[in-house]
Amino acid sequence: MPVPPSSGSLPAGISKPLDLPFDPIERAAETWRARFGPSSAMAAVTSIMRAHQILLAQLDTLLKPYDLTFARYEALVLLTFSRTGALPLSKIGERLMVHPTSVTNTVDRLERAGLVRRMRNPRDGRGVLAEITPAGREVVQRATADLMAAKFGMGMYQEGELEQIFDLLRTIRIAAGDFRP
Repeated sequence: MPVPPSSGSLPAGISKPLDLPFDPIERAAETWRARFGPSSAMAAVTSIMRAHQILLAQLDTLLKPYDLTFARYEALVLLTFSRTGALPLSKIGERLMVHPTSVTNTVDRLERAGLVRRMRNPRDGRGVLAEITPAGREVVQRATADLMAAKFGMGMYQEGELEQIFDLLRTIRIAAGDFRP
C-alpha cells in the first residue's frame, strides 16, 4: 500500500508537494467521462506523465551534487556496464533509447566534467567512442549509493509492487517495438 509523500524515504525538500485538497487527475477523469466517455486511458497516461515529472525532479536533485542529471548518470552507468568502459556513441544512443543529438550533448557535458573522454574507435577509424574515466567511475559509485539509499524515489512501494509496475510498463515498451519479448 502506498504511503503519503511526507513519509517517503527521500530527504526533506527534494520535491515540494502540491498539497491540493483533491486529486486533479481524478477530477479531470470525472470531467472527461462526462464530456467524452471512458477516461481510464487518459487518467493512466496523465498519472504516468506526472509520476515521470516527480521522479525526474527527485533524481536530478539527488544527482545535483555530482553535477549530473539522470540522463548523464545513465550514460555513465552504461559505460561501467561495458567490458572495456567504452562504447560507440551510436551504441550509447541505442541502449539509452535516445536521439544521437542527445547522446552528443550528454557526452559533451560528461567530457567537460572530466568523467568521460572521447577516443577514436580502434575497430572503425571514423567512429568515436566514449570512455569512462577513473573520476567518472568514482562519481558513479558515490551517486549510485545515494540513489540506492533513496530507493530511486520509489521507497513508498514494496518490492512486489515495484515488480508489478515494471511488468505493467513493460507491455507498452513491447508494443512500441523496443524489443522482442
